[in-house]
Order: sequence, then structure tokens, then C-alpha cells
Amino acid sequence: MIVRECKLLNGSLAQYRALDDAIRTAKFVRNKAIRLWRDQVGVNKARLSLLCKELAEEFPFAKKLNSMARQASAERAWQSISSFYRRCKQGAKKKGYPKFQKHCRNGFADAARTVEYKTSGWKLSADCLTINFTDGFAAGKFSLFCNQETRADLFRLKINRVRVVKRADGYYAQFCFEANRFEQGNYTGKVIGIDLGLKYFYKYQNDSAVIYPKYLRRAEKRIKKLQRRLSRKFVKGKKPQSNNYHKARIRLGKAHLKVQRQRKDWAIKLARYVVSSNDVVVYEDLKISNMVKNHHLAKSISDASWYQFTECLDYYGQVWDKTVVAVAPNYTSQDCSNCGHRVKKTLSTRTHKCPHCQTEICRDTNAALNILKKGMSILGVEWNSTQGHWGTAGKPGTLGETSASVDDGKLD
Repeated sequence: MIVRECKLLNGSLAQYRALDDAIRTAKFVRNKAIRLWRDQVGVNKARLSLLCKELAEEFPFAKKLNSMARQASAERAWQSISSFYRRCKQGAKKKGYPKFQKHCRNGFADAARTVEYKTSGWKLSADCLTINFTDGFAAGKFSLFCNQETRADLFRLKINRVRVVKRADGYYAQFCFEANRFEQGNYTGKVIGIDLGLKYFYKYQNDSAVIYPKYLRRAEKRIKKLQRRLSRKFVKGKKPQSNNYHKARIRLGKAHLKVQRQRKDWAIKLARYVVSSNDVVVYEDLKISNMVKNHHLAKSISDASWYQFTECLDYYGQVWDKTVVAVAPNYTSQDCSNCGHRVKKTLSTRTHKCPHCQTEICRDTNAALNILKKGMSILGVEWNSTQGHWGTAGKPGTLGETSASVDDGKLD
């Protein structure tokens, strides 16, 4: 499935309020489905679908929402329930019990401010320049602002669903197409092992590094200032939520949204570069949810957006038909990349010194070499180390040099 996004422009205040009502009603249907599941035994997906019809008969405002949009909200509720059951069966530590969604005017999560239409309730113009929402809320016609690639997909691909998302800087329409993205990759015959970190965003086996711009740290001063201004505009029980309060709330939301978009743009561009330049990419599969429990490093880890970067690596690996491997990070920093001897280190120790083979290199470079070795062993390529040189059996190569040839995205 391919998702393209357009901004909804040239709407009146009444039209945007109609979209707000549709989003709030979709949230109401989802919360009612969660309540039914909590209160009754044996509730399944079919029972939640029947609930949509019952809500339309009982509440006039729920009937205004398109029937397929109500079904989509019930499906979203069932998805959270089924995920909860799956995690329980797997014995996960965090079960993720389904929760109710609030009317989060101050929130920044897209999922909490969304309404999803299927094949009805909306109509796209013949030139794909405008979209008209035709359900009971009658939000009306909006102009679509998007790039040329999105416009071309609107003409040539079948639209499966349309999702309206409210963000701090406006309303967006996300079009879901029934297609998979495949492109011809540029095969270079190179492999790379990536060690993610905080001092460097990542280092790979030839000792080269990429430094992260630290977008949150840069914007932190302004965000704190906007948060203080927002706090002064409203005091619970003393001051009402005035127009100035909502203006301050929107300014704060836009500041957070800018940081979010900067991180996403950085992750996408860097992942594209890494995957396009290499045929095999090996990275460490970090348990970030456990790492952020360290409150001394939690903000820096969250700011680094490792998860978003690795997700983009996996995505572009599928698009260009290249091999992307995630390996366990266990002892990659401790084991010597030359002889395998385990050398205990603290986080402050930045140099790897092996007392067994006298190897002395950067800690992150040593980890990247170990990560690459693990990944290539998963792919069935045997790597040997001889006097600091790496290579497949019978094909030695210099440190950090590709020693496995790749043809059309597959290892020889």
C-alpha cells in the first residue's frame, strides 16, 4: 500500500469545523466500541460492526458520519483489541490494554485526530485538484495542495481509502492506494555495518561517521518559552481558555510539528543514501523502549530518532530489492573485532584496547565491524580475520573494505 498526502486549502471556517465534528464523531464510535468490549464477554469484530448501525439509530450526530467511516473507526478499535490479545499470547511485558481517546486539542498525535473514509463519503474532481466531502457533516469542497508525484498517483492509481488528519498547522488528506512501490536499484557491490550512537548518529566499519543535527536540542529554548506563555494564558479553576490561549496552543503545536518533520526528513534522506550506496546494510536492532528508561539519556535517545531511521532502512531495502539485516546488539561493543576476546567497557570508554591481540581502534568502529560480521554470517557468508584483514574464505580484503561481491542485489 502506498500513502500520499495533500493539504486541504481554501476552506471556510464552517467547513473546517465540519471536519472537526467528523473527527470527533469517529473518535466517539471508536470509544463506544472499546466500552462495549470492556462491558460484554465474547465481543468480536462482527459485533463491533453491528454496533455502528445501533449508534447511528440512537445518536443523530453519529448518523451524519458516513457508514463506511463508522466501520473504519470500529475496525481501528478492533485492531487495538486484537493487538492486545496477540501481545498477551506472546507473553509480552507491556500488553498495551486498549484505551479511550480524548478530544486532544493540545495533543500532537495524528491517530487521535483522524477520520477515515473508504470508497464513499468523498468525491475527487476530474482534474484531481479538489476533493468534496459529501457525508452528513457536508464539509464541502477543498483544494488539494501536493507535489507532482502525488498528483500523478491520484490520476493513475486506484484509491482505497481517504484519511483526514488534523495537525497544528492545518488539515491534510491522506490517500491510500492499492499498490506496492518497487523501483530499480543501483547495485554497487558494497556492504556496510552500522553502529548507532549518540556522540555520532552512526559509524560504519571504515571509521567514517555521521553526526546528528539534534533538532530538539536546537528548538528546546523556543519550545520552553512557548510552553511558559501557554501556561500563563490558562490556570485551571482561575482563568478560562481564551482565544489568546488557543493561539498560544497552536504556536506551541507548530514548534513541535517542525521538530517532528525535521527528524522525519533527516531519517528519510539518510536512509535513502545508505541503501542506495550499498547492496547489503546491517544495523543493530536496539530495544529503544528499554534504553529510554535511563533518564540521563532518554531525551538524547528520543531526539536521535533511531527507530524512524531503521524503519526507513527496511522500507527502502524492499523498494530497491536490497538486503537489509537487523542483528542483536549483544556484546558488539565488548567483543574484539579482530580476535573475538571480550573486553568489558563502560559507556565513557570510547577506545577499544584488546589485551589479547593488541588491537586499538575506536569503540564504535569495533562495534560496526562486529555488527557487519554478524549480519554476513546470517546471510551465509563466512568472514575471517587475519592480521587485521577481513574477507570471505580465500578472498581477504582490507579493513572496512567490501570482500563479498554483490550482483543484482544478491550475494555470490
